Amino acid sequence: MNALGKFRPAVLALNQITRSYALKSDLKIKWVRPEKIPCYKPEKSGDLQAMPKLAGSELMKDFRESKELETANEHVRNLFSIEHNRRREMVEIFKEDMVRRVYRHELDYGSVEAKLGLMTARIRSLQEYMEQFPRQSVVKVQLKELIDKRKRFLRYLRRWDYRRFEYILEKLDLVYKPYPTKFHWITRKDSLRKLTDIHCEQIKQNRLEEYRQQLEAQQIDFLEKKLNNLELIRKEQIECQVPVTVEAEQIKVVRKQYEELKRKREAIAESKREREDS
Repeated sequence: MNALGKFRPAVLALNQITRSYALKSDLKIKWVRPEKIPCYKPEKSGDLQAMPKLAGSELMKDFRESKELETANEHVRNLFSIEHNRRREMVEIFKEDMVRRVYRHELDYGSVEAKLGLMTARIRSLQEYMEQFPRQSVVKVQLKELIDKRKRFLRYLRRWDYRRFEYILEKLDLVYKPYPTKFHWITRKDSLRKLTDIHCEQIKQNRLEEYRQQLEAQQIDFLEKKLNNLELIRKEQIECQVPVTVEAEQIKVVRKQYEELKRKREAIAESKREREDS
């Protein structure tokens, strides 16, 4: 019993120790982890426009100028329409349209602009495919590689020919999103630090604004008191025949400030009354 009695003060001292870290903050700051957006989504890739829906009755690319189909039966024409054929036919038409937006001449398929048009068409078609089948891992890898390749082409153009770079972004409805200069993980600890700094800065600005309003409310009384004191000091110095330290110009400047401020406050008060009446 005596041995246990010796250890009782130490046990009580350990129970009294409280944790000074990892406590809940009294600040009303709530952090929510941002939603993860896959890199192949249009929000990350920079595509502002999705793949358009072409008319189903439109003929395929190789049969548009066919004279036989002009006089053919409706059922025969449907066999050569986009609606009743593979999706690849519609993608080919979309590729041709994207290249025609930026190509240099009719046979241009090898310039940087034409390659960017082809890649953009392919990317948008794969993005539409991934919306329907999000578990296609092979298509996802192909789409990521295409987006990275297009980003490298755009980075090259941005460095060496900025006017053409801006022209392609406008024609293809793209937004250039460069790689981040420094990668960092989004963690709760760092985010809470930033939010706390923002919260403290907001409190500081609010208090400064309140103090400024308080000083502005006292400004008229301060100028009136200053004007009376300057006039009294000048009058007493003249009566006592001592060197005058307060000049008449100083009094004029203070009186002018006082009158202008008083006029402004009256105009503000009058406009407030008109708003309340209306």
